[in-house]
Amino acid sequence: MTAPALPDPADRHHPGACTIGVDFGTLSGRAVVVRVRDGAELGSAVHEYRHAVIDDRLPSAGALLPPDWALQHPEDWRDVLRTAVPAALADAGVDPARVIGIATDFTACTVLPTTADGTPLALTPEWADRPHAWPKLWKHHAAQAQADRINTLAHARGEKWIARYGGRISAEWQYAKALQVLEEDPAVYAACARWIEAADWIVWQLTGTESRNACTAGYKGIHQDGAYPSPAFLARLHPDFADFAATRLEHPLSPLGSRVGALSGRAAHWTGLPEGIAVAAGNVDAHVAAPAAGAVENGRMLAIMGTSTCHVLNGAALAEIPGICGVVDGGIVEGAYGYEAGQSAVGDIFAWWLRQGVPDHYRAEAEATGEDLHALLTRKAADQPVGAHGLVALDWMNGNRSPLVDHHLSGVIAGLTLGTRPEDVYRALLESTAYGTRVIVESFESGGIPVEEFIVTGGLKKNALLMQIHADVLRRPVSVGASDQGPALGSAIHAAVAAGAYPDVRSAASAMGSVQRHAYVPDPVRADAYDALFGEYRALHEHFGTGTDLLLHRLRRIRNAARAATAG
Repeated sequence: MTAPALPDPADRHHPGACTIGVDFGTLSGRAVVVRVRDGAELGSAVHEYRHAVIDDRLPSAGALLPPDWALQHPEDWRDVLRTAVPAALADAGVDPARVIGIATDFTACTVLPTTADGTPLALTPEWADRPHAWPKLWKHHAAQAQADRINTLAHARGEKWIARYGGRISAEWQYAKALQVLEEDPAVYAACARWIEAADWIVWQLTGTESRNACTAGYKGIHQDGAYPSPAFLARLHPDFADFAATRLEHPLSPLGSRVGALSGRAAHWTGLPEGIAVAAGNVDAHVAAPAAGAVENGRMLAIMGTSTCHVLNGAALAEIPGICGVVDGGIVEGAYGYEAGQSAVGDIFAWWLRQGVPDHYRAEAEATGEDLHALLTRKAADQPVGAHGLVALDWMNGNRSPLVDHHLSGVIAGLTLGTRPEDVYRALLESTAYGTRVIVESFESGGIPVEEFIVTGGLKKNALLMQIHADVLRRPVSVGASDQGPALGSAIHAAVAAGAYPDVRSAASAMGSVQRHAYVPDPVRADAYDALFGEYRALHEHFGTGTDLLLHRLRRIRNAARAATAG
């Protein structure tokens, strides 16, 4: 029997052609090998970051980091290329010669200072012990004061771009984090020749040349209508910030799905892939998942549920929606306005409760039944009538991304009694994330952008109780992306476009993406009960989240002052 011929790299339509998608998450990176003709996932592998989230002290064992810091190690990201990509190829049993392209996506805004040749300052002897030289993970929230000043000045000057971000720039985004570096460690800022999203830095590692993608520039870099904020605006924030965009950001932007270069010899050695194959423009993990989950058409909101949740949605019109993360022309697919909103903690909230609120006898029960703690608490909570636990929680353990855009807010659980059980709190936390999603959906619809379908991808789609709660709280069906690796599959789809196998992302998505429509449908009785509880959530939302002198802000200031005094 004659073995099937391997694809000529020049023949992008060969039936055996494959692409690689690599998704860089908060705690790990994963690679998937995908067949170009139909999106079949042939193999995958995951690499856990050795340093995970750096929020205590630097790997060099320096001083303790202040509150609200979250950093990462660039070598963890390169290790994904060295380990997960070859392992995925081995898992697939695919000859590397069949691979015609690779694409990557990243959590955002995860951003780092580098030298002019792309060397991270954190990996140089001169700067390794300086916290501000390290990459700031998306959930680094210590730049809230800088974000507040950016927002105040933007409104005072009438900057038109501020409306494209729901009226507020987040502490998570590029400018607040860079301004924090300038103000707290000007020497590191001066040494920073490039301020670059990790999404673009990893592509630099693959190709050997710098590129910048339109998605992160638009959503995280305040790039609107072909320009960044003016030098005059930036100078008002700090005189030395005037040239920030011109010197550290400015670079031609590459459209999503475009080929930005060829795989270098060094990266080919790391990955085991053929040198010279197509490398696609970088992308954000949430936005890249839309074609994988059938969410490229207008009105289909995709919720990428993991440690946090990002909500992306295409619309035909440009609208100003208060509290969104951003709207970018072509930010998800060409020919539509791509909208983004999100919740800064979802899976992280559930994991927090497992660490803090589960007694030993629950852990023993889980071990005896062969369940993990999530499965145990889900089972115990699943049969409760809606409202039986008597609790309502605010899902702000990591601040509020949308619509309040305030990372000095914190979580609240109301209704605790001496009879409250661990599974009661767990279910209340699941419900809180659904309530937060409903606030976001209602914000879009009240702003004139319809949400015609709600689709979920990401690791949390496996929790059937969480999905059903979302259907009941939203009073609408929940569809589910078929792939367990939504962002990685989305990257592989973009790689196929970059390699020339499809003319655009929409056509590639039609062939390679898939979704289970209406996998969960709302129960009218439960939905009625949740309407009443959502009213209580909205009351807490307004009381604790709006106003000029917020209790949660005061508690944050007291905490930070106490920790600073102890550290001193």
